[in-house]
Amino acid sequence: MKQSLATTNYLVLIPAYNEEANIDWVVREARQVLGNVPILVADDCSTDSTAALARAAGAQVLSLPYHLGLGGVVQAGYRWAHEMGFQTVVRIDGDGQHDPKFIPTLLEALETSGAQMVIGSRFLETDPAAHNAHAYTSGSRKWGIRLFRAVLRPILGKEVRDPTSGFVAVNHEALEVFSHSFPLEYPEIEALVVLQRRAFRFLEVPVTMRPRRGGVSTITAPKALYYLLHVLLGVVVNILRFERHRWR
Repeated sequence: MKQSLATTNYLVLIPAYNEEANIDWVVREARQVLGNVPILVADDCSTDSTAALARAAGAQVLSLPYHLGLGGVVQAGYRWAHEMGFQTVVRIDGDGQHDPKFIPTLLEALETSGAQMVIGSRFLETDPAAHNAHAYTSGSRKWGIRLFRAVLRPILGKEVRDPTSGFVAVNHEALEVFSHSFPLEYPEIEALVVLQRRAFRFLEVPVTMRPRRGGVSTITAPKALYYLLHVLLGVVVNILRFERHRWR
């Protein structure tokens, strides 16, 4: 892959909360694949050994004093990256479902497409021999993804196949925006609306997903329903704010 500022001055951001069963392996695998690339684990006030294990694995750790939730911890990581002068940030989850071998694919698409954000999509896989993305996606999440696709299509002007993906790369323009303002709680959907309202571009590239390596997800069925309603409300609020600002 062609090397440039966008692809050499980048940070791997791993938001994590109580991921002691996975974080050591996630950091070490990313290091093995990517070499001496800076890795930041943004620890959302975990009550287990997540922070200590991440440091032992060779990552820098940003420990939050309070539990903020996914949106808050991701924004903290983006703000740290922006203040440290990074031009590009690739976010992967701390549960091991995102394979770091696809990070160069996201970076190349970010560099060559002119988009401000690239999304790793589990639903664009065209290789029939690859594992089935649906096998590692819960029923409630599948239903939510279908709903979000339908809601977002008229807003974004195109379909986003994997709108809840946390495997994303952002350039310096999106990083500056997200370092100052980032949606809270299940933020991926609202982040797309924020980018659209700023006339930023984003695209999806195919990646494969893996099962969670250990532990259990904190997103239960009741939480999934709460997040669904919360995100839909957040999308509506974002649209109303944009329209009010536009007509002032």
